[in-house]
Amino acid sequence: MKLKGEDIKRLIPQRLPFVMVDEFEQSDSQQAVTALTVRDGNYFLLPDGSLAEAGLIEHMAQSCSALAGSKSEREAAPIGMIVEIKHFTCQRRPLSGDKIETCVQFGLTFGQMTLAHCTSTIDGETIAEIDLKIFME
Repeated sequence: MKLKGEDIKRLIPQRLPFVMVDEFEQSDSQQAVTALTVRDGNYFLLPDGSLAEAGLIEHMAQSCSALAGSKSEREAAPIGMIVEIKHFTCQRRPLSGDKIETCVQFGLTFGQMTLAHCTSTIDGETIAEIDLKIFME
């Protein structure tokens, strides 16, 4: 399944100006690739034209939400909360105009808690990684 633009809204609960996923492609029930093109006017854009680390983390979290939403049979996107952030590394911040591609992989799920690992790249260069523990409704 490959989704873009408005179709993303059925996967994530966020709405503008906080939508941080432009594209979604699911490879299986535990893994997907998302994309975000950083544009002028992005809420997390810093004065120097780079995306703040908090924006990268939000993009990664919304990428997890999109994968969870793709698995949901409900009409509304599931609501989730980040419970824990571990091992966040940022080699460089994306600049306005950069297209971030993020691979999301779900690991262990216990009840409503899911472990996820995300790796973000620009043109094949890894720019950030994170491990998230997420509570999902």
